[in-house]
Amino acid sequence: MNKVQTVIENQIGILTLNNEEKRNALSSELLLDFIEAFKEFKEAKVRVVILRAKKGSKVWSAGFDIDELPEPGRDPLSYNDPLELALRTVQQFPAPVIAMIEGSVWGGACDLAFCCDMLIGTYTASFAITPAKIGVPYNPSGILHFINMAGIHLAKEMFFTALPINAQQAKHHGILNHLVPDIEKLEEFTFFVAEQIKQNSPLSISVIKEQLRILGSAAPMSAETFERIQGLRRIVYDSHDYKEGIGAFREKRKPKFND
Repeated sequence: MNKVQTVIENQIGILTLNNEEKRNALSSELLLDFIEAFKEFKEAKVRVVILRAKKGSKVWSAGFDIDELPEPGRDPLSYNDPLELALRTVQQFPAPVIAMIEGSVWGGACDLAFCCDMLIGTYTASFAITPAKIGVPYNPSGILHFINMAGIHLAKEMFFTALPINAQQAKHHGILNHLVPDIEKLEEFTFFVAEQIKQNSPLSISVIKEQLRILGSAAPMSAETFERIQGLRRIVYDSHDYKEGIGAFREKRKPKFND
């Protein structure tokens, strides 16, 4: 069974996460299905994509599938890993991608949602980024997504506490474009926004989206700075904390991190 479901309605592509047994955890299998779905949308020349969980979901996505994290000594999120490929697929897709958020969004799924062009949610929505909870590092591009979306201070709070922010906070900080109070109207409102986008020039939107993507990541970084960041990340994924965090998660116990 495919881990995502897709349908195209009136030039709108709808991708539904379909791994409820694992709370839509972003496994390699799901992510590869996700990437293939976007290829189909591109070939069909859809004008807008809506990314969603099934109606009534309490968890939009549990984030990166912890069972697929590598053993210590290997970068857990390198450039060509499926999650990174999926994030770039969304960013580089020529049409706008709307994340319709119902339920909680965890870890790498936050990154996925934040890479979308717009986020529309209801009051059940919440967002949490949790690498510090399990002792893993995070990659520079992912951190930049959070800084661009949430600002430096909220990004620090989310990474340091690993606590979720609720829908009202997300709207206040500009993470959610729209907060729909009535959960029954979330779908209706999201499709209304998609229809407004669909009426405009797809070429103009595609070019503007690419300009925004380039400008949003235009901060210069020296080779030395990049190497320093990679060195910092390696300290974590070579560490006792990395091994302990993953082990504790799998054994459903509280981790014992080094002081």
